[in-house]
Amino acid sequence: MDTEKERESKIRQWFSMWLDKADTGIEKLFAPNAVYIESWGPEYRGSEKIKLWFEEWNTRGTVERWDIRQYFHRGNQTVVEWAFRCAMTNGTVQSFDGLSLIRWNEVGQICFLQEFGCNENRYDPYAEGETPLFREEQALWF
Repeated sequence: MDTEKERESKIRQWFSMWLDKADTGIEKLFAPNAVYIESWGPEYRGSEKIKLWFEEWNTRGTVERWDIRQYFHRGNQTVVEWAFRCAMTNGTVQSFDGLSLIRWNEVGQICFLQEFGCNENRYDPYAEGETPLFREEQALWF
């Protein structure tokens, strides 16, 4: 299997872990000193902390959808475009589009992952003319 296909397989494994609520190898997938940055601010340092976050988060919520749209590869980096939806036990449902920027180490582990989110509820503020009309709603956390 070529390097790009191996990387895509590892990304699919990571997304599937969330969908299945099952750790199938976090400490093998992520480098011991990996950094993971969520789109809204939290940052996890080290595969042990990433594993702790995964296990704890899954007690509070369920990932319902994490669909991969496409991949981009360049050198030791991969960008994956995706659509995400989760439901929290408190009733909150979140759905948004995003990208993950991933850097790989020399042994094929993720050593850096940063997420970028985009509200899926988009609109044209200039649809009614040259003066923008913005929705009266609270912006999402990203």
